[in-house]
Amino acid sequence: MAKTAVVLLNLGGPDSLEAVQPFLENLFNDPDIFKLPFQKSLARYISKKRAPKVEKQYKKIGGKSPLGMWTEKQRQMLEIKLREINSETDVYIAMRYWKPLTGETSKEIEKNNYSKIILLPLYPHYSISTTGSSFNEWRRCYKGNVNTVFIDSYFDNTLYIKAINEKIDKSLLKFPEEKRKKVYLVFSAHGTPVSYVKKGDPYSRHIKKTISAVMKSRKEEYSLCYQSKVGPTKWLEPSSPDKIKELASQGNEYLLIIPISFVSDHIETEFELGIEYKRIALESGIKSYVVMEGLNDSQTFINALFEIAKPFLNE
Repeated sequence: MAKTAVVLLNLGGPDSLEAVQPFLENLFNDPDIFKLPFQKSLARYISKKRAPKVEKQYKKIGGKSPLGMWTEKQRQMLEIKLREINSETDVYIAMRYWKPLTGETSKEIEKNNYSKIILLPLYPHYSISTTGSSFNEWRRCYKGNVNTVFIDSYFDNTLYIKAINEKIDKSLLKFPEEKRKKVYLVFSAHGTPVSYVKKGDPYSRHIKKTISAVMKSRKEEYSLCYQSKVGPTKWLEPSSPDKIKELASQGNEYLLIIPISFVSDHIETEFELGIEYKRIALESGIKSYVVMEGLNDSQTFINALFEIAKPFLNE
């Protein structure tokens, strides 16, 4: 079989408080998300202005993002499985906004004479702001001419859906047994501007299809909402805080929050959902509020990634 590099694409996250400002600068410098005049200068200005507030958030979850740790575990677990069918397979990480950055990883891959490259995003749902941005950055950085496979989504992969359901079942055990049938499932997805949808971005459709697949085997009541809005433009609705308040006003007391667009825990799950929105929920009258942990090192999720990549190893 051909010597193959599998590249896990992800957002990245600051690995220290000192990394917060440069991480934000890289984010605001992304032309696929922010189309700004004098972008480099503005990105530096905005990141310096926002960094103190964001640093406080990271302090509350241990001083760094857990995303890097979980992505490295996923890399190791997937590499072990892929080498069972092709011993000449190496799995890399290419982060969009923090180390290891896509440029660093692409240079390392160029040196190692691979016959094939498989780009496997850790974003199950395609959006120009996530997978699309990572693909564009790869095209800018990679200078080789090796056959490259771009896997754009896997939102309805059976094993991926199974991994989510396993995590939901595990999370439900955190509620008192006699209350589990009253738990309301809140699927919280990272929001995007409505303008993306109007331009044909499939992200929100992919999210809804994932939720439909998850709920095929479930009986709980559920809703979809969107988190992490930034800026003045109109984003997908309802917002997660508004949905939480609405559910509380309707008499719901037990909420399980499912971060449906993420496969690893990071600032949006641990701080935004786990601290900020929890406070809103409790103040609104929710008695028990649980955030489902990310797929992280779920063996079922790794099996899904293996199943997705495997056919391309055999070509």
